[in-house]
Amino acid sequence: MTLTRPTAGAAGASGPIRRPGTVRAVAVLVLVALAALIPLLAPSAALHGTGEAAAPGVGGIALLRAVLFAALCVPVGELFVDRLARTLPGAPAPRSWAPYAAGAGVLAALGLASVVSTGNLVPHSLAQVDVGGLYDSRDGKLALVEVNAFLAAGLCARSRRPATQVWPLAAVIVAEALRAHAAPEHAPLLGSGLTLVHLTCAALWTGGLLHVLRTLRRWGPSEAGAALLGLYARAAAVLLGAITATGVWSSLRRMPAHTVLDQLTGTAYGRVLLAKVILVAGVALLALWARVRLRRAADPLTACSPARAEVAVLGVVVTVSGLLTALPLPIRW
Repeated sequence: MTLTRPTAGAAGASGPIRRPGTVRAVAVLVLVALAALIPLLAPSAALHGTGEAAAPGVGGIALLRAVLFAALCVPVGELFVDRLARTLPGAPAPRSWAPYAAGAGVLAALGLASVVSTGNLVPHSLAQVDVGGLYDSRDGKLALVEVNAFLAAGLCARSRRPATQVWPLAAVIVAEALRAHAAPEHAPLLGSGLTLVHLTCAALWTGGLLHVLRTLRRWGPSEAGAALLGLYARAAAVLLGAITATGVWSSLRRMPAHTVLDQLTGTAYGRVLLAKVILVAGVALLALWARVRLRRAADPLTACSPARAEVAVLGVVVTVSGLLTALPLPIRW
């Protein structure tokens, strides 16, 4: 008996064996790397010619906020879609990404808490981080809530009852809603309420679509897969309406109606907001395309193609949202 390695010809005349999983993983890593460049490079472009000054380390802060938002979307979407899938005779759900998302959320929240502890300045050493000082300010306490909530969410995700992570995730959303609207602001509770609804719906929409696509890949071509996609599509239409309404209302609170056109092009916040609106409009068109395919195509699962593009653009929207929260707020004229 002789052991020989197969030659290139023996592998098949059609050429080298392709590994779809590897190609897909590399493509995802490239997209993530490109998305990470947005908060790092975009602030200078957004601020150019506006006469505004950004806080120190605005690019890093924007990146941390984008990671925090993404870490929130993943487990929220999993809980949402798993609940939709309970009534369907599909295969088991794919492996949860919630523990990894919680870990990323803890790191992002710790980074943001360190900035808050130094008076919103980027610390250059651990000696500059004043952990005890976090208890002396409203923003510091909210930062600590987010760190602890992500820790609790990670523990819940590893437990026998992963659904319990809904409570610490809700604490993160509430903390973000309160952080975005300071007490001196006009009607801060209204602003926090709008942000609460906006962020919750955005997390359900973005994380939900990601988990639907992962679930369909696990289930394969089946009627249950098409039914799950249909259930998500109906919920997504409602979520998009809520996101649009709360987003417009929040923007008008930041920029009064008679100043919107000027501030959309003359302020960094307005420029990034305009970019976000354009991206969301593109996502809405992709969602509509997927919905048409789901209803009219011979194979409803062909709707997965525009849905994959939709989730990619939604990832960019999350990154842009992180940048938006780090830029100086527009001046109320």
